[in-house]
Amino acid sequence: MNPEERNHSVADASRLHLPRRTFLKGVLAGAGALTLGPDLLAVDQLAEKVALPKPDYRGPNIILVRFGGGVRRRETIDAKHTYAPFFCHELTKRGTLFTKMEIDSFQDINTSHGEGTLYLTTGKYEKFKDVTGRFLGARFEASVPTVFEYLRKAYQVPAHQTLIVNGEDRGDEEFYNFSNHHLFGARYRSNTLSLRRYKTFLLRRQIEAGKWTGKELAKKRADLEKMESIDYRHTEANGQGAELDGFWQRWREFYGETGLVNPRGDRLLTELTIRALKELRPKLIMVNYNDPDYVHWGNMTHYTRGVTVIDEGLRQLVATVEADPEYRDNTIFVVVPDCGRDSNPYVAVPCQHHFNSRSAHEIFALFFGSGIRRGVVVDKRVDQIQVAATLGRMMQMPTEFAEKRILEEVFA
Repeated sequence: MNPEERNHSVADASRLHLPRRTFLKGVLAGAGALTLGPDLLAVDQLAEKVALPKPDYRGPNIILVRFGGGVRRRETIDAKHTYAPFFCHELTKRGTLFTKMEIDSFQDINTSHGEGTLYLTTGKYEKFKDVTGRFLGARFEASVPTVFEYLRKAYQVPAHQTLIVNGEDRGDEEFYNFSNHHLFGARYRSNTLSLRRYKTFLLRRQIEAGKWTGKELAKKRADLEKMESIDYRHTEANGQGAELDGFWQRWREFYGETGLVNPRGDRLLTELTIRALKELRPKLIMVNYNDPDYVHWGNMTHYTRGVTVIDEGLRQLVATVEADPEYRDNTIFVVVPDCGRDSNPYVAVPCQHHFNSRSAHEIFALFFGSGIRRGVVVDKRVDQIQVAATLGRMMQMPTEFAEKRILEEVFA
């Protein structure tokens, strides 16, 4: 098959909606090229070479904010009791608010942080199990693609422009970057910004610079190996790539190496996100706030203070976007909790979310920004998993394995 015939065949396959992998396997089989067996990664690599170039992504940019750690409607969107005044009184007027979004209570699923994150990014409810087998572990692998994978497969977007900003206390969520779906997966993964990633980068650089010798060096190498082993699928054997290495080096030059200067908790996530917007220019970024979850220590003020910290973070993120000409008129914010929280006033530790109570399934969602209807309040019941397909519609990319229903009211 000459190059002109090959290009026509690929175009014909596209018009027929034939999956590229299936088409390429057929072509290779007919040419006797699969003598080494069905190496699907090799097929994908060849598909990338012979297919027409993917288009550049022009927007809108999406900032998906996990109003996380689990929050109730009362302390967030209830105007009389909110601890998030900027969000409740100002931002809700700028977009479309879904006051009765829920996590399905009829399926055998958990209402928690890792699960909620994946429900949002995959558009599917799953009964996840920790792949390491640890008690209370939350190292999950989604069976269907994430919105990051959909975006990178549809458009020419590098991994460093699809980002998850993760908290230092959520180590199991460090690698929710891609699914185990055979048509997507690691090839289209996103990248992660977190204090753990910075510490790994820093230790690697210090060892390379010869900071330690002898037994101390051996210990530091063992520490690095342990930190790197979190990535058990070995997607970052040599670090996170040049762009992220540069990002962490600039972070190091600004905040130093002690960890005593940079912000912590959700304030850290806000700072990481602001710097990422300015330096890495992401097209899709998810901010996994989580401070309200400190209520597990038993003090209600840990929860309400966490809500306030996220509210201030939202104020800073919005200000950053509004001050940036490239983002200002081409960005959509999507703010959704990972889960709700229990409303039982008689428990010893308030605001739990693990016991399948009704209010743990009750959340909300706010969309605002470029092209989004303003001042709209939607009071009908909608599902958390509708967010992924809605993002797909906004970003003009197929989300074929996600829940099909979208949040129609968002679109002007």
